Amino acid sequence: MYLLEDYQYDLPAELIAQVPVQKRDESRMLVLNRDEASIRHRSISALGNYLTAGDVVVINDTRVVPARLLGRKESGGKVELLVLHPAIEHGPYRCLVKSSKAVKPGTVLFFEDGVQARVCEQVVDGQAQVEFLGERSLLEILESVGCVPLPPYIRRNGGPIEVDDFLAYQTVYATKPGAVAAPTAGLHFTGPLLESLRQKGVIITSLTLHVGLGTFQPVRKADIRQHRLHEEFFEISAETALAINKARGEGKRVIAVGTTTVRALEFAFSRGRVQHGSGWCDLFIYPGYQFQVIDGLLTNFHLPGSSLIMLVCALADRSLVLEAYKEAIRMRYRFYSYGDAMFIE
Repeated sequence: MYLLEDYQYDLPAELIAQVPVQKRDESRMLVLNRDEASIRHRSISALGNYLTAGDVVVINDTRVVPARLLGRKESGGKVELLVLHPAIEHGPYRCLVKSSKAVKPGTVLFFEDGVQARVCEQVVDGQAQVEFLGERSLLEILESVGCVPLPPYIRRNGGPIEVDDFLAYQTVYATKPGAVAAPTAGLHFTGPLLESLRQKGVIITSLTLHVGLGTFQPVRKADIRQHRLHEEFFEISAETALAINKARGEGKRVIAVGTTTVRALEFAFSRGRVQHGSGWCDLFIYPGYQFQVIDGLLTNFHLPGSSLIMLVCALADRSLVLEAYKEAIRMRYRFYSYGDAMFIE
């Protein structure tokens, strides 16, 4: 249960979704019932059939910013930055730095539109503090010259694929800029789908967790208990905490949309309640964890050996989850960020 090899599975490469479905709410949805150990095949548009009036659905309203910058060093060599926490108001900023040759402290980097940055320290494990020069705010700079930092399994190599990832790799309810990756379970929602849930009496409420390195960093430890997540900033309003605590007190269900939402809610649970406030979440959930807040989860299909699949296996039995993954592969579901969904009830 604690070995990294226990969370591996074989996925045909052609099932890794490279583009989103044409209409978000036409994604397929595998429904996994924990009590019955049953699997059903539905569409995301049928989600309301599994919810009842008074249930609370919690979404993550973070907004992906174009945090990837492509530029050059003074020497002319290419360099790439990924700003890890773009929501922080003042620099210097922690960045992933990629270059063909080592980037020394003090090196000035040049980007489009006159943007310049200086590396403040030695690059260690691919990371360093970087200071942006000039008067513009970081978000202004990124909106001007940045690129959407797509996961490496989504390839845009100048081929025939035409996708506006800036729009597609963003939830319809994204309002608070600061993420470097999308909370992908939320990509399936449309305005009409959300409204249909509200009409049914389902309560939709939101929190913010700015998805960063902590979510997508690989687990490399053979014993997963030795893995540590990078911190990600989260914020839960008093209104959201009240709605969740009221539902729990009335015996209603709390359904999380995405693993990032799960981690924020469980991290914020204290003294028998979800507490409102903000901070830095580094909660790593794996089998053996006792959930305090959520009753169900809408999520995508995750990479083998990732912290995300471990969280899913903590909510449902590991063997049941892996069996569901095998069934999804057999039924040709689409995997990962632009892929289909799984609803665990």
